[in-house]
Amino acid sequence: MTALRFGYGTNGFGDHRLDEALEVIAGLGYTGVALTLDRGHLDPYSAGLSRRLARTRRRLTALGLGVVVETGGRYVLDPWRKHFPTLVDSEPEGRARRLGFLRMAVGIAADLEAEAVSFWSGVPEPGTSYDEAFRHLAEGCAAIVETAGLVGVRLGFEPEPGMLVEDLDGYERLREALGNPDAFGLTLDIGHCRCLEPSPPAECVRRAAPWLVHVQIEDMRRGVHEHLEFGEGEIDFPPVLAALTDIGYRGLVSVELPRHGHSGPQTAARSLDALRAASAHPWTAEAVQRVRADPRSLTTLFPVAARHTGAEAGEAVRARLLQALPGSAQERGAALERLYRQGDTTERLAVLRALPLLEQDGALGPAALPLIADALRTNDVRLVTAAVGPYAARYLDQPAWRQAVLKCVFMHIPLAAVAGLARRADIELTRMFTAFAIERTAAGRPVPDDLLTQLDLHDTGEHRAHL
Repeated sequence: MTALRFGYGTNGFGDHRLDEALEVIAGLGYTGVALTLDRGHLDPYSAGLSRRLARTRRRLTALGLGVVVETGGRYVLDPWRKHFPTLVDSEPEGRARRLGFLRMAVGIAADLEAEAVSFWSGVPEPGTSYDEAFRHLAEGCAAIVETAGLVGVRLGFEPEPGMLVEDLDGYERLREALGNPDAFGLTLDIGHCRCLEPSPPAECVRRAAPWLVHVQIEDMRRGVHEHLEFGEGEIDFPPVLAALTDIGYRGLVSVELPRHGHSGPQTAARSLDALRAASAHPWTAEAVQRVRADPRSLTTLFPVAARHTGAEAGEAVRARLLQALPGSAQERGAALERLYRQGDTTERLAVLRALPLLEQDGALGPAALPLIADALRTNDVRLVTAAVGPYAARYLDQPAWRQAVLKCVFMHIPLAAVAGLARRADIELTRMFTAFAIERTAAGRPVPDDLLTQLDLHDTGEHRAHL
């Protein structure tokens, strides 16, 4: 059984810089991100787009995040009207502007090596007939399909409540009008299925299987288009996630909570917990209960998790077991250290990568710093990379953190993997980078590009820029 890949939408992190939003999303255990093009995160209309895309691509790769490009920025084209103009605009100039934006999104997706570009139809203006609007939409989609085909990008058209194409019937009609091109896939929003589709969401998943390239997920109520946290609506999620597994879906399942940016990290953590619980192997639920009742059982359950649930799900299951561990920060820290010392590399990685999740609201504190120190003493690239994540960025003192960053340079670990680099970089770290660069240059050896980038950012006074 393949493990589902959970992502989170950057539109739910509107109060975060993009670098930091990606850091939090990856740190919580998500393996993907739905990246909305907008003025706050990745503005396609501001200067230096190529450079910013290259940095974002490196960051995504270093954090192990798959990506889908979203085009639902509210005011990206018109500062006065949300989501305008659209492909069904009555004015040719408006349709051309939306088409230009979507073509740019396809190019951005190619540069980011994104899995898909998600977009939608729009709402026809008063006085525009359905047939006229549908004709405009089909013409625009045909043009986007052509562009996407040239660069090998998949499209995920999203039926949206209240828009010209709001359900699966509408998507199928549009797809047929386009001649059923392979590039014209489907983005299915599970909440939208509950909101207006006649069939249960799990049946919608099975119906959508041949075209599915992206899934958005949240809770919702019948007839009310409001994105809710899991448990606040009416959707039964285990059958939905089981259906995705049954059809062999391999794309991202991305949480879509754009109005929860005020509590982004907390909402994202709760959402991942809910998704993992709803998709859990039966062994996992039983093991979690055993750990809650008897923390000592973790010693025997933690090593065998992957054997029972599959290698792909092993790390996520181990994270859930660690979350279930009761006790004070000191007691949990001691338990983590035992697991780490006794474990193989895979188990040690699971402990290190779970630290940001366990640290939610200060529940762990600095108790796990000895594990970070131990990992940083090794020459294992995987352990060192895991050690320079969000937990180290929060708790390592500045001298130790600088040494950790420099070790990454010596081990050829991309600096994009270092959490908090833009926040914590200081004059002393720049001096250390400069000394390293001078030494390499004198020896006739190349200086890593990302180190030179850090020096350039510092020299121009932009070392805290998030893109």
